Formats: sequence, structure tokens, C-alpha cells
Amino acid sequence: MKDFSELEDRINYKFNNINNLRLAMTHSSYANEMNMAKNAYNERIEFLGDAVLELVSSEYLYSEYPDMKEGNLSKLRAQLVCEQSLSAIARSIDLGKNLLLGKGEEASNGKDRDSILCDAFEALIGAIFLDGGYESAASFIKKFVLTDVEDKTFYMDSKTSLQELVQARYKLPVTYEVIDEKGPEHEKEFIVAVYIGDKKMAVGKGHSKKSASKDAAYKTLIMLKD
Repeated sequence: MKDFSELEDRINYKFNNINNLRLAMTHSSYANEMNMAKNAYNERIEFLGDAVLELVSSEYLYSEYPDMKEGNLSKLRAQLVCEQSLSAIARSIDLGKNLLLGKGEEASNGKDRDSILCDAFEALIGAIFLDGGYESAASFIKKFVLTDVEDKTFYMDSKTSLQELVQARYKLPVTYEVIDEKGPEHEKEFIVAVYIGDKKMAVGKGHSKKSASKDAAYKTLIMLKD
């Protein structure tokens, strides 16, 4: 039986019913492989967690940004709870090592795949909500998702921000070039360089060309800001 005590310590929440956490960490591939009961995996509890996350983040942003218009609030919320953001948070609490995956998913590095980590993180929110109620789930979300909002949105908007800054300051084109690809086909890591005019500025990494480009743009923005 898998021990989740280290994960409980990292998230600073002790489950009253550990089966809630076990369900959140169980991927469908594992449930199918082990011939578990119907719905004995995390898709339904992920659905619940996603709804709780949307409510808590909406309530928080509505309260914290009283002058922001609805469209901008929606955009900000979308950036904070997107797959890339949530999977990064999942990695920060080492969620992948706690996932129960089928042998095929595990062999294909599923424990570090953005989509699986994002779903598991939302399932974890659902598990905390079921176990401890709204306030427990809200406290968890505020601690891990709704912190450093400005920095997170700066990162998510990095390509647009860089384009606007360079056009205003230098009037030069911003271009991106994939300079390397590593890893197997199902789990590639892309290395992307960003150029301002002919000058190479920074190199970013990611599991997609888009995320690698965003990483490179963010690093360039930090350089220009400094």
C-alpha cells in the first residue's frame, strides 16, 4: 500500500480519510491494469477539483482586483489555472512520484507529463474539498496557486510582453529558433533561442516549442528589466 505521508507533509494537510487522496492519485491506466472498480480513478474527483479551483480563484481575484474588468479577470484566471501553470505547481510539490500509473504510462514518463500532472493536481484539490470542506481547499489553493500572481502572469504573457517592449524600445524583430530537441518522441524537450534582430538573447527549455519559447522570452525580459 502506497504511503502518502510525505505528500501530506509537503502540502501541509493531513487527510482524515486517506482514501480521498489515494483516489486523487490513481490514474485510469492503473485502475484498468489492476481491474479496479468502476470510477476507482481520479477523473470524477478532478472534475470536482476543477470546479472548486475556478470558484476559489474567481472569488480571490474579484476581491483582490476591484478595479479590473471582467474580461481581464477572466484572462488572469485562465493564466493562473492553465495546464502549464498547474503542472509546474504539481512538480514543485513532487506530485508525480505519488501517482499510481499503469506500467505503460509510467514507462513513457507519465509522471512528468503536463496533462497528467495538471489533472492530478485538480484531483488533489477535489480530494481536499471532500475531506476537509471548502475552507481547507481554499486555503490550499491560495497557498499554492494564488501566490506571486504578478510574477506568474508576467511569465505566461512573456512573449507578448517581450514583443511590445522590443518594438517600443528597439524597433527590431523578435524571432525564435528551435536549436535542439532531446528525449524520446512521446516526451521531447525542446531548446529554443530568442533573437532581437540578429542578437541571440536567451535560451529556453520546455516540453513543447510554445513553452520553450515562453521560457526564452521570460529570461530575455528579466535581462532587459535588469
